[in-house]
Amino acid sequence: MNAGFPTEKGIIKHVAVAGNIGAGKTTLTEMLGRHFGWDVHYENTENNPYLSDFYMDMKRWSFNLQVFFLSSRYQQVLQILNGNKTVIQDRTIYEDAFIFAPNLADMGLMERRDFENYLTLFQSIVSQVRAPDLLIYLKASIPTLVEHIQTRGRDYEGSISIDYLKRLNDRYENWISGYREGRLLVINVDNLDFFNNKEHSGKVLEMVQAELHGLF
Repeated sequence: MNAGFPTEKGIIKHVAVAGNIGAGKTTLTEMLGRHFGWDVHYENTENNPYLSDFYMDMKRWSFNLQVFFLSSRYQQVLQILNGNKTVIQDRTIYEDAFIFAPNLADMGLMERRDFENYLTLFQSIVSQVRAPDLLIYLKASIPTLVEHIQTRGRDYEGSISIDYLKRLNDRYENWISGYREGRLLVINVDNLDFFNNKEHSGKVLEMVQAELHGLF
C-alpha cells in the first residue's frame, strides 16, 4: 500500500511531470509510478469532450477546452492534497494558465474577454492549492516533439503545426526559467529514450532519486 513517500520533513504527496505535447510526459509518469509505487493521475484526454473538436476548430472550442482542463486538474490536485498517498501527475494546473491559454489568446484563437475570465478563475483556484513537492520538466526540441507525435499517431494531433509547437516551447522555456513555486528537475529528452533503452531509463531514475533525497 502506498502511504506516501516519507521524508524527515513529512510526506512527499505530489510529484508532477510537465512538458510540451509529445515530450514523453505519460511515458515518464508511468515509469516513475511503477518504480516508486506511486499512484498515477493522467491528463484527461481520452474522456475529454472537447479535444478532437478543438483541433478541428481551435477558435470555437479553445475556451471550453481550457476550462475543462482547469476543472479536471483542480479536482486532481484536491484529491492529492486530501489523500494519504504519493501521486505523480501527468501535466500540471500551471501549464494551462501559463502556456496554453495565453498562447491561444495571442494567436487570436481565444477571445480576450474569455482569456481574462479564464485567468480570474485560475487565480482563484490556484490560491487554494499548493505547488507540487517536485516538478519534473521534460525539455525537448521541435524535431523530438514531432517525432514522438508522429510515432504515437493520435488522429486529433495530426493537424498540429510546427509553428504551434514552437510557440508552446518558447512559453515553456519562459515559464520554467521563472519557476520558483517548488523544487524543479529539468530533463533534456532529446538524446534520451527512457521507454526503450534501459540505460537511459536508469539514468532518469537516478536523477529523480537524487532530487527526492534533496527533499529529505
